[in-house]
Amino acid sequence: MNKEILRLAIPNILSNISVPLLSTVDTALMGRLSEMHIGAVGLGSMIFNFIYWNFGFLRMGTTGITAQYFGEKKPIQIMNTLARALFISLILAMLVMVLQIPFLKLSQSLLNVRGDQTQLLADYFYVRIWAAPATLGLYAMLGWFFGMQNAIYPLIITVLINLINISLSWYFVAHLEWNVAGVAWGTVFAQYVGLTVAIILFWSSYKNYFNEFSRKSMLQLDELKKFLLINRDIFIRTVLLTFSFGFFYSVSSSQGSMILAANIILLQFLNWMSFGIDGFAYASESLIGKYYGQKNQSKLKEALKLSFIWAFILALFYSLVYWIFGEELIALFTSKTDVQTATLPFLFWVIILPIASFACYVWDGIYIGLTASKTMRNSMLLAIVVYMLAYQFLKPYGNDGLWLSLFVFLISRGIIQTLYYWKYKMNLE
Repeated sequence: MNKEILRLAIPNILSNISVPLLSTVDTALMGRLSEMHIGAVGLGSMIFNFIYWNFGFLRMGTTGITAQYFGEKKPIQIMNTLARALFISLILAMLVMVLQIPFLKLSQSLLNVRGDQTQLLADYFYVRIWAAPATLGLYAMLGWFFGMQNAIYPLIITVLINLINISLSWYFVAHLEWNVAGVAWGTVFAQYVGLTVAIILFWSSYKNYFNEFSRKSMLQLDELKKFLLINRDIFIRTVLLTFSFGFFYSVSSSQGSMILAANIILLQFLNWMSFGIDGFAYASESLIGKYYGQKNQSKLKEALKLSFIWAFILALFYSLVYWIFGEELIALFTSKTDVQTATLPFLFWVIILPIASFACYVWDGIYIGLTASKTMRNSMLLAIVVYMLAYQFLKPYGNDGLWLSLFVFLISRGIIQTLYYWKYKMNLE
């Protein structure tokens, strides 16, 4: 079982780590300009995280459903799951592009965007929005590959996307001096290359499944309803999760551009950790879904237990690295000594967060594998209530109070998810 977990987790960790590497490079490129540029790209990324993370059900729901059909050996349903996901991703991408102006105006208001950052943010947003069809299409493709127990193709696709993105962003910013628009164009080009490669890889290995495709079968009401209901609850859960970080950004922005820049840098540390731990969460999605589909309770429970052990080991590693090399890592993000000085007092929080939060990431993967989307939604809702109550008590302590509130939110998520599992076991809905 350890080999099975690591076979899926290691490629996932490698591909996931390349994701925060991209935002790290973007932040570092802007960090050579000013705290205003750091804030603009950070806020712009947050807006797209809000848009795209909320459609993360295209990946998560597709993984869980595909993995269960893979365990049950139902090729027609396997192919139809991908077709439904791609069909819905195209509709959502068109909707996002049509509503781009209201999205930006609302986001600027909610995130307390001020002064010169307003134009910088708009420069970034109106370029990156063109990546929407490719980004959402990739969610569906990557989720399907994970459900098929294939972690290598997502590794190839994700690493390629981020290498292209980093290279183009660096060239556009450092040589062509396109500033925030250069970072956005790098993302757009890379996403379309990634989608093209995903389609090629699908056709090279899974084209026999295409023979099982039927438009009539794809639109079968019962199966389409099941797909949409599962994804509806994941969507609500993800909206709440994105709100939690949007709230963090908004409060940070209200404390001034320097605190905003400091918190954006420290959130990169959290991104590195979360994407690494998600490697084991993704492995859990694939394995738990497969064994649940096979109705193999003993292997399912073994996979669950060992996923937590491996995730804890990785979380401990992150905490040690941040503790030992924290100051050096901050210096990589910005050469501005005033920004470095403003960031250091809050380094403590990202040192302890990996240990406090690893469990909630693994539980997410387990719940997705079980397609327990309703419980995912409910546990997130309870954790958000705890988060908001905590902030109201801790607000007088400024930025430390904000970070402590985030700490309480992440650890309460894991506790609530654990309690749900203890109560319902495999009967989670």
